[in-house]
Amino acid sequence: MEQGTSRGDGGQDGAPRVPARRTEVSGRIPLAVVVVDADGLVTHWSSGARKLFAHTREQAIGAPAVDLMPVSGALRGADLPDEAYETHRAEQDDTLDGPRTYPTAGRARMTLAADAAQVDVLWWAYPLAGPGPERLLVLAADATALTGAAPDERYAPGFALHTEFPGAELLADRLPDILPNMGPATGGRIVAQILDLGYPVLEISHHERVPVTPDWGMPRYRERQARRAVRRRAAEQPPPGPAPLEDLEDDLADLEEDLEHAAVRERLEFLNEVSGRIGSSLDLARTIREVTSAAVPRFADFAGTHLRAQVLAGEGFPDGPPDITTVWHRVWVAHNDEPGRWDDTVPVGESIAFPEHTPFFQCMVTGEPVLIPYISDELGDRIAGQFEKRDLRPLINGRSILIVPLKARDVVLGFMVLLRRAGREVFGDMDRTTGAELAARAGLVLDNARMYTYQENVAETLQDSMLPQVTPRMAGCDTATRYLPGTRLGRVGGDWFDAIKLSGSRTALVVGDVMGHGLTSAAMMGQLRTAVQTMAALDLPPAQLLRHLDDLAQRLGEHYLATCLYAVYDPIRSELLLANAGHIPPVLVRAQDGRSALLDLPTGAPIGVGGVPFETATVRVAPGDRLILCTDGLVEVRGQDIGAGLAALCESAAHPAASMDDACDTVIRALGQRGGRKDDVALLMARLGGIPPDDVAQWRLALDPAEVGRARGLVREQLLRWGLPHAVETAELLVSEAVTNAVRHAHTHHVVLRLVRTEALLCEVADDDHELPALLDARPDDEYGRGLRVISELAREWGTSRTRQGKTVWFEQTLTGPARHT
Repeated sequence: MEQGTSRGDGGQDGAPRVPARRTEVSGRIPLAVVVVDADGLVTHWSSGARKLFAHTREQAIGAPAVDLMPVSGALRGADLPDEAYETHRAEQDDTLDGPRTYPTAGRARMTLAADAAQVDVLWWAYPLAGPGPERLLVLAADATALTGAAPDERYAPGFALHTEFPGAELLADRLPDILPNMGPATGGRIVAQILDLGYPVLEISHHERVPVTPDWGMPRYRERQARRAVRRRAAEQPPPGPAPLEDLEDDLADLEEDLEHAAVRERLEFLNEVSGRIGSSLDLARTIREVTSAAVPRFADFAGTHLRAQVLAGEGFPDGPPDITTVWHRVWVAHNDEPGRWDDTVPVGESIAFPEHTPFFQCMVTGEPVLIPYISDELGDRIAGQFEKRDLRPLINGRSILIVPLKARDVVLGFMVLLRRAGREVFGDMDRTTGAELAARAGLVLDNARMYTYQENVAETLQDSMLPQVTPRMAGCDTATRYLPGTRLGRVGGDWFDAIKLSGSRTALVVGDVMGHGLTSAAMMGQLRTAVQTMAALDLPPAQLLRHLDDLAQRLGEHYLATCLYAVYDPIRSELLLANAGHIPPVLVRAQDGRSALLDLPTGAPIGVGGVPFETATVRVAPGDRLILCTDGLVEVRGQDIGAGLAALCESAAHPAASMDDACDTVIRALGQRGGRKDDVALLMARLGGIPPDDVAQWRLALDPAEVGRARGLVREQLLRWGLPHAVETAELLVSEAVTNAVRHAHTHHVVLRLVRTEALLCEVADDDHELPALLDARPDDEYGRGLRVISELAREWGTSRTRQGKTVWFEQTLTGPARHT
């Protein structure tokens, strides 16, 4: 705006005196932006605030605003600081009860704690209303950043209607740029309140006002203002000769150089600020959201980011350049239009292949930025016509567009579409450079996140392949399991669990934890788990099994260390046999009274230590009791006593639950979600249902071939007694083959035949021969060798195992009648 002038009557020589003219005061100054909540605590602290007040964002967020900056006058009920400063407010009624509804402004000198330096602060404070936590917006600036004030002039912060100034619409459009990174709805609401309460201005000697706008992002606007100032100076001071004209040209040259440096500095500040905001997480989707949102509204009015579908899916590095068949996934969209404005046009989450004759395709194929300063209606119609089932014209027509590729190792992983609406500075060459640099930095962060996602997927796939698919129902035993990956990088660990079917309707329950993390630990876990399954099939007692496992770990290498708890549940005898190798003790919940307790077991040394004996403990159980086995990641939290975690495990395990899955979830909710957990977690819970005596029948058979016929008769009678007539024929045939083999190969003792009714019919034939039978291909003229083949064809499952006395051949037969459910 025009500044006042003063003219004298003339000099001593009577010639007209040159008008005394001060330089135009610029209202463009770097602004600090701070948001305060209803409790007077800082919730947003901009980079400008960090520079002005010398407090980092980490120090400021959550701290009282009055401790960081001299704005006590804006906070009702707060004590004013010791510094003397003048405060101005808009002319509003100050007699209303409740929070202030008028803006305040002030000027203060404060001493920075960091270096004891004095700073002259101008500030404007706006009360905020609305559904969010924001209750006060503070704009602040360093008064020494103002230029052009005459020595005898005083200036102070104040408020005025923005419509009083030329370019009122431009001033209003600039307001969103000084606000913190908020959504369009919140930002629009705050802008409306600022315009309603009064635009921030500088009052010069109480008779002149200059609007305040942030010192960023409008080099051409600033250039036009400066050029007008130079032209006014030239018009008001006619040059007496060529020298002043040369001075004017020098001024213009200096101005252009200053503007160029300022523009570069502004963009570097923008890029540095964005770089500090992105990459805070290795989560791929979050990284894209951060990159996209950082561009709006400071650099563009609309930003949309697309990634190649295989990158987003974590399938590794893309092969070859993209083409018209490449599928792109729109990961995020940010804009400062009304909420939901473009949800139907460019929905987030959409997968799309871009047509060939479009600027989007040109960017992704060439890997170079594509800039169109202005999209005319003709060009916009031509671009939109390439897309089916959508109309892009309202989004792109009349706008400026910049498309930048997101690359890593010279391969295009995605691209970002940036748009500026009409009335805003169109994208230029400097913007192209800035956008390319933004994309380059984002591409590096994106590639890191992509590699992390890929490694996560590989680790999870490996972990899932190594963890067993435990059958939830076994003979007399129901199980449920949970596995939680660790929060460490890589997530894969060495925890495992297993439930293994044994002969005699027994079940082996195993949980173990390889020390360490990562793929090495996971590989070790896979080896040990396989070894446990193999040795469990040999029907080794728990202590002996751990002894063999310890020997194996020492042969595999000196770094093989693991804890392991191995338990065998016999539902017929209602007992548990347990052995422990340095693992945390299991919890047993008694069905009779609902009490839970840790089982007191001999601890033993971890697997791989060597030279330490293991002991087997026997625990009597009752039907309905629950056994809980887990790894230490569930109960151990850094900085806390593991005893507290074990006590919490006992408490949560005792809670009644409708199902085993519900019981597992209760434990996980109580312990697995605690803060500070970094280790992976394996949880195995078993309800020890038992098998009632009425569902078990057992006979001793002599070593006589005639006993085969007797065995068939006994089986027939028992199955009819159980109401299973449909199972009689198949059961007689299978029992006949198994008993025939046992009688033929037994040595001195009797043969034991046992039937167990659960959800299936289990038949076991035991003898004193230690040599396991093998499945043979019998020739037509062979007299023997067909028994196991018949069993294999007709039984649902079958197997053999060694026992202390000899061996057991068992098979399961599917029941179509009234089976017993445990």
